[in-house]
Amino acid sequence: MNRRVARVRAVQSLYQIEMTGVSPDQAIDTVLENGEISDSFLSQLVEGTVEHLHEIDELLISALKNWALSRISRVDRAILRMATYEMKCLDDIPMNVSINEAIDIAKGFTGEEESGKFVNGILSNIATKLSK
Repeated sequence: MNRRVARVRAVQSLYQIEMTGVSPDQAIDTVLENGEISDSFLSQLVEGTVEHLHEIDELLISALKNWALSRISRVDRAILRMATYEMKCLDDIPMNVSINEAIDIAKGFTGEEESGKFVNGILSNIATKLSK
């Protein structure tokens, strides 16, 4: 499984966890398609995001301007949480890579350019905060 597919499956897993409260392992098992096997990067994204959710949400809230975290769609929230986890906790991935991947995934899920711009704006604010 390449990293792009792992990120997409991580977003799907995080969405499912928020909707149903299943465990990270159950969510990952559910989103894998025929013949796909989970890998360590997918598990790291899902489990790490869930473990650091409180810190991630604090960063997201501080980066939002005139928005409440609860007003963001669940899909965008899952994308933002996963990308924030990557940016904050995975030192081997450049922040701009995490941001660009999140933008592409947001556009792919919604089919709208606006979702990508929204994700870009929030993650750029977070990157600035994390770089200080």
